[in-house]
Amino acid sequence: MNKVVKNADEAIIGLQDNMTIMVGGFGLCGIPENSIAAMLKLGAKGLTVISNNAGVDDFGLGLLLKTKQIRKMISSYVGENAEFERQLLAGELEVELIPQGTLAERIRAGGAGIPAFFTPAGVGTEVAIGKEVREFEGKTYLMEQWLRADFSFVKAWKGDTMGNLIFRGTARNFNPMMATAGKITIAEVEELVPAGELDPNQIHVSGVYVKRIFKGENYEKRIEQRTITKK
Repeated sequence: MNKVVKNADEAIIGLQDNMTIMVGGFGLCGIPENSIAAMLKLGAKGLTVISNNAGVDDFGLGLLLKTKQIRKMISSYVGENAEFERQLLAGELEVELIPQGTLAERIRAGGAGIPAFFTPAGVGTEVAIGKEVREFEGKTYLMEQWLRADFSFVKAWKGDTMGNLIFRGTARNFNPMMATAGKITIAEVEELVPAGELDPNQIHVSGVYVKRIFKGENYEKRIEQRTITKK
């Protein structure tokens, strides 16, 4: 049951061109920095990436956009990346923008084995184009389908050798649900402990979902937008 691998390079073995991957994090918080660096070095192209954000120009998923390893982004918030904007306007990048709550629920549905669900978010907008619409109790809803991936890359604060994970703060917004929706889930952690050391009541993701785990290093933990009060 020991799922520990040496590093990110070993963790991403099996990743190939044209795969669909999920990349956890919220903004630049809780993103799998080591795994992204390994993917950059591997050079896999034609990737479909499901992630709430698209990173910034020189960090996070922005690095993979810069090398044009990403063919399609399925995201919610992409406003901090000039290269993303350039590629989108130039027709070099396929983009599916999804309301943030819908994105989270589509990923959760993928992990739960629920093929589709109905939501009022997006009714009457471009989001609804081509999707089934139904009325329930006098209100209009549109059908959204689950999201699943070949690989899910998540980053946790702490994990054990069996793959059980604990997240901190806003890193919990997408990482836990993505961990359940990938055929192969790769977890990188700041602190790796022996099995049995984590309090079971504090575990956010069970190790049953995690295929490989490793201790990350050299985390920058950038802040996407810093706002301070003038003295």
